[in-house]
Amino acid sequence: MSAQRRLRRIVAAAVLAVAVTAGVASCSLLGGNSNVPVATAKPATGTDGAANFDGGYVSAGSGAKKVDLWFDPMCPVCGAFEKSNGATLANAVTDGSITLRLHPLTFLDRASNGTGYSTRASAALVCVAVHDPERTLDYYQALFADQPEENSSGLTDKQLAKLATDHGITDISGCIDRSGPYQAWAQANTAHSQSGPITVDGKKVLDNIQGTPTVLVDGKQYTGSISDEKEFASFLAG
Repeated sequence: MSAQRRLRRIVAAAVLAVAVTAGVASCSLLGGNSNVPVATAKPATGTDGAANFDGGYVSAGSGAKKVDLWFDPMCPVCGAFEKSNGATLANAVTDGSITLRLHPLTFLDRASNGTGYSTRASAALVCVAVHDPERTLDYYQALFADQPEENSSGLTDKQLAKLATDHGITDISGCIDRSGPYQAWAQANTAHSQSGPITVDGKKVLDNIQGTPTVLVDGKQYTGSISDEKEFASFLAG
């Protein structure tokens, strides 16, 4: 690793640490859009496996309590939230307490050197949701376990497919090759997240999504520290 890249990582980590400590951290949806690949396929619709395209999410679990999480696969604050609270959410999915609805966004395509990483990773998650729905949460967790940093090229399509098979998930390489409708769906979700309104189960809950992660539990937004496990667990238990 070059000295310049090491310095960028140190600075980025320091900025993230301050933001997380402040408890108001999020990745902003505002910013340039140069050199961002635009999906041209018709967005997927309807439902398929664990993907609810009309609802704008892929899901895990079947509990009565609904948790909605808007995220970008390259957002470092989303990674920090997953590190602190991912186990809490996963346990609640496993014990039947919640349905976790994951809303992938793609605004950080602008930070992946023109590779459209956020769009491609979101589409790969959809591939798992469609072809191995019981492993949707496992793949979501894998995307953050070794998350690429902002302003890198992210994982290649081949690496995204290998991420699935490395975790015992079905081979999604063919799906990734044909994932244009899923990419277009994720990009359409992102556009809608900024224009709004944001509805959950037919009820308006927010004007728009202002940053990621945005987390709602039964339509109520979590505004506490993303790094305070006890605070989030208490909010989730409600």
